[in-house]
Amino acid sequence: MQDGSQAAPGYRQSFAWWSFTEPTPPPGDLLAQAKAIGFEGVDFLPEEHWPHAAELGLELVIIDGHMPLEEGFIDPHRHEELREQVRVALKKAVANNVRYVAVASGDRGPQTPEDAITACVEGLAPLAAEAEAAGVGLLLEPLNTKVDHAGHECASTAWAAEVVERVGSPALRILYDFYHSQIMEGDLLRTVDQYFPLIGHFHTAGVPGRHEIDERQEINYPAVAAHLRELGYQGFVSHEFVPLTDAAGALRQAFEVFKPR
Repeated sequence: MQDGSQAAPGYRQSFAWWSFTEPTPPPGDLLAQAKAIGFEGVDFLPEEHWPHAAELGLELVIIDGHMPLEEGFIDPHRHEELREQVRVALKKAVANNVRYVAVASGDRGPQTPEDAITACVEGLAPLAAEAEAAGVGLLLEPLNTKVDHAGHECASTAWAAEVVERVGSPALRILYDFYHSQIMEGDLLRTVDQYFPLIGHFHTAGVPGRHEIDERQEINYPAVAAHLRELGYQGFVSHEFVPLTDAAGALRQAFEVFKPR
């Protein structure tokens, strides 16, 4: 288990399988192409591809703990069912050297915001203890409600941080997605500074559109990359965007943006 506060040589790069393979699968062996570019990990890789990733030396960085995202831990009636799903994922993570298992708040229900946080904490705390004992991390991601995930409860870094702090386990960390956070909050670098000890993983994508992290979108990713290096971040930066160009070319361009200088 590793987060941004630990000492290690520097951050590494991964990519989210789903965003580079949907709706059109890329030509050729994308895992091998990514490895040749310099990538060291992959997020959300379907289980049937795990042996090939292992052959190539690509780390399985994140797998889903439960689905769908709309049904999550703010619903106390779902806690036992969701915990069982996450426990299955944790067993797979241990067996396959997966770094993180993703968990979600779910969409808003009838609770007050305070009750929603309390329910999420109560639902995740036992799992965090189990994950910590197993040497696996859990990631809670704030998602944007303006474009992609209308009604999602965990929609701000502050909300996720409140849950993480109340759970109080080093196994539970924030997945900070620059795309979602730019849409909801902006103020990216200062927010990263504020919550850095609670962040375990970063995702990138261009805003607007969730495409390449190039000059056609509004986030200054070279500045983001430099800032993460200055902070001494040592986890993974994963690219989770839907390319407008060919997948391998888009991966190469993104890798260059975050390549160590």
